[in-house]
Amino acid sequence: MKLTENAIAVLEKRYLIRDETGTPMETPIALFQRVASAIAEGDRFFDPQCNIDALTQRFYDVMTNLEFLPNSPTLMNAGRPLGQLSACFVLPVGDSMEEIFDAIKHAALIHKSGGGTGFSFSRLRAKGAPVNSTGGVASGPVSFMKVFNAATEAVKQGGTRRGANMGILRVDHPDILEFISCKNALGEITNFNISVGLTEAFMEAAEDGREYDLVDPSSHKVMGTLNARDVFDTIVDSAWRTGEPGIVFLDRLNRDNMTPTLGEIEATNPCGEQPLLPYESCNLGSINLAQHLVEQNGTYQMDWEKLKETTRTAVHFLDNVIEVNAYPLPEIERVTKLTRKIGLGVMGFADVLLRLNLPYNSEEGVALAKEIMSLIHDTGVAESQALAKVRGAFPLFAESTWKNGPAMRNATITTIAPTGTLSILSGVSGGIEPVFAYAYIRNVMDNTHLVETNHILKERLTDAGLYDESLMSQVVEQGSVAHIDGIPEEIKRVFVCAHDVSPEWHVKMQAAFQMYTDNAVSKTVNFPTAATREDVASVFHLAFQSGCKGVTIYRDGSRDNQVLNIGAVGSDGEPGCLDCNGMEHTSDTFSSVAPRPRPDITTGFTEKVKIGCGNLYITVNYDDKGICEVFTNTGRAGGCPSQSEATARLISIALRSGIQSEAIVEQLKGIRCPSTIRQAGMKVTSCPDAIGKVIQKVQTYSSAAQVSVPAAPSEIQDVAPQEMETPRHCPDCGSPLEHEGNCVCCRSCGYSKCG
Repeated sequence: MKLTENAIAVLEKRYLIRDETGTPMETPIALFQRVASAIAEGDRFFDPQCNIDALTQRFYDVMTNLEFLPNSPTLMNAGRPLGQLSACFVLPVGDSMEEIFDAIKHAALIHKSGGGTGFSFSRLRAKGAPVNSTGGVASGPVSFMKVFNAATEAVKQGGTRRGANMGILRVDHPDILEFISCKNALGEITNFNISVGLTEAFMEAAEDGREYDLVDPSSHKVMGTLNARDVFDTIVDSAWRTGEPGIVFLDRLNRDNMTPTLGEIEATNPCGEQPLLPYESCNLGSINLAQHLVEQNGTYQMDWEKLKETTRTAVHFLDNVIEVNAYPLPEIERVTKLTRKIGLGVMGFADVLLRLNLPYNSEEGVALAKEIMSLIHDTGVAESQALAKVRGAFPLFAESTWKNGPAMRNATITTIAPTGTLSILSGVSGGIEPVFAYAYIRNVMDNTHLVETNHILKERLTDAGLYDESLMSQVVEQGSVAHIDGIPEEIKRVFVCAHDVSPEWHVKMQAAFQMYTDNAVSKTVNFPTAATREDVASVFHLAFQSGCKGVTIYRDGSRDNQVLNIGAVGSDGEPGCLDCNGMEHTSDTFSSVAPRPRPDITTGFTEKVKIGCGNLYITVNYDDKGICEVFTNTGRAGGCPSQSEATARLISIALRSGIQSEAIVEQLKGIRCPSTIRQAGMKVTSCPDAIGKVIQKVQTYSSAAQVSVPAAPSEIQDVAPQEMETPRHCPDCGSPLEHEGNCVCCRSCGYSKCG
């Protein structure tokens, strides 16, 4: 078994069984033996006399040869007491307090077991709608998303996988505008990806600039209208600013709903690629395409027969997962076994293109995608039919869209999922994404920085007598080989990275895989920082026209947790990054950051806030670089003047040192003081909470790019990208992060936002 150094490190950190001191108790070989044995036991349910040893060896071989790997929960939990093997689930959210908090409880149990959750909040009544049982008014979907978010934060998935959720709202919900912008304030609802559920009727209205109806989800009455083009432009603007929301086309999800009698598909898993009915689970695995190449005299070609054999083994494996899985809720087990959906996908596609000398952004590359995925789909369907002859069809087969053909064991076969940690274990590119960067700087022990180079590019350059560290440093700095002098044009033509690929080619590739994928395709269209809103809009339109089921975009530098940074290298070789004040930091400045001087001229607000022991007067000032200082004064009734002054001084230093105000607000809001919370009618819970809320309010008005009289919210100018971004690296190890399929992952330590 050939594992890279990174793969071994990730296995030791995230997958291997550990003792109470955290020391690994099994080897990578033992892990795969454990998983193979546990999954092979699924055959005993159908044939007690089956040859379990032979099947165990077959499953073991396909994993240790890195030809196929199941999703992370299966590798972590198979053969262990927890036994929860599914990656993600969709839970219903009904329009009552009992149903809402049942969903929160069920989500917490799922997160504890290592899974992620998807929700549609489209059934919740709009903000301000009457609540007959209490005589009050509803707080709306976004307010409850914050409750779900807080619960996820508390659980933290037991320490093995991070809390991940998908929130979806139909575009015709009355609260759609609030939903679209709910993550624009950085640091809000951080445990959710969000997507707007679009309909084909809405897209047609947007193209024509027509009005469309907003519908009350409970009464189904029209509550008002909006201009579809304006709403579409709002989605585009938010996605351009922050990368969210994504979009999903609900009509298309349900057009491919194999079991429509079980209900309507309203939501997906956190990365967007697995549309599911309420209480269904996704049981995923990925074929490593790079291990299905054969080489002869330096020339590579696909081994199609081997790919067929691996596909058959993978379908058998995933059907067994459904059988041996320990589900977190009885209803999830019941519904999952009614449809028995599996999702077989791929990874290492970009590596295959490089080996075959095909550019990602080429018709030949797109044609290969179709050829590969059609073979996997057709072979997978045939294997599911073969399993059905022995094990029986999935229980809802007679009510499904498959009913007029041969019996099927599984309602769906194929899904293209992001493969963050799986691709690290396999040492290949993630999913169907192009290579994000061909060289980057990796942090290792003793503050040493090494240039990591894509192994296929390194081979090509070495064969051409061109490889050296100086050349690779240029690739690190520019993030691409496209404009490096000394690299032959033929190599530049083939070795394109994510930012060299135009948005149109990104969508073409996604559409090619979608043609032969039962569920959906997780893919991110990566934009450079300079991309415009019009570029984002064109991708959304192209995805709609190309038959995609949804699309996610990411513009480099548009979020505070910046993904892999390219183009800025510090003096010591460490990738530099810009703080919110436009100042470059390197590793030295991160260890010693000095606040910028207080500006001579500021603009600000003073607000009087009632607290438990009187009034607190809070002054927040800003200049053209953002909020820069906070003052507090207490009223005559007293209070804690020294504590409030100390808090304000520390906040001021932090703000002028480049810490974003959103991060400070996140720490202050919600702090509770007994003298305040014991009194009725208070709008704050403590002095720090009051300070945080005033800072947040001023932030809304101070986002203009220059000092001016505070504008009304509708007059606020656009925030330049460099004012919003605070580029970051992996929170676990400090290495660069990559953005893949609506998720981010670290190729050094295996960190993944989605688990």
